[in-house]
Amino acid sequence: MTPNKELVVRCRAVIIHENKLLVVRHGKDVDFAALPGGHLEWGEEVKECLIREIIEELGVEPVIGRLLYINNFTRDNTQSIEFIFEVTNSSDYVECEKLNRSHASEIFEMCWISPTDTIKVLPTKLANDFKNGTILSDELRYIKNGEETK
Repeated sequence: MTPNKELVVRCRAVIIHENKLLVVRHGKDVDFAALPGGHLEWGEEVKECLIREIIEELGVEPVIGRLLYINNFTRDNTQSIEFIFEVTNSSDYVECEKLNRSHASEIFEMCWISPTDTIKVLPTKLANDFKNGTILSDELRYIKNGEETK
C-alpha cells in the first residue's frame, strides 16, 4: 500500500536589519530556525499569503520586494515548495515581539542573527548565502533539498 503523499506550498520572508536576519523557531525541541512565513491557503496568491502570515505571526504588514529563492524539498511523505521573498521594511520588525500578534503562539522563539552566529538555519543554501553576504542577490535561486540547483 502506498502511503498518503502531500504537497505543501509556503511563503517565507527574508527580513534583514543592520546585517541581522530575523528567524523563528516553531517549537522548544526544534534544533533549527526558519524564516517567518507559512502555508498558502486554497485560492490565495503567494504575495497575499506572505502578507497574511507575517501580519499574523509578527504583527507588521510587510513591504514585499524581490522573489529571492524557490525552495523544493521532501520530508517523510510531504513535498514542500517555498517562495522566499525579500521584505524591505525591516526596521518595522525590530521590536515586533512586543506587538499584538494573532498567531504569536505558533512561534516559540524569534531572534535576529548575525552571519557569524552558529544557530542552524534552514534551508542550508540560504543560510550559507547569508553568511557569505549574498542572500540579497538579484538572481533568483532554486534550492532542492537544502542545496542550490541549476
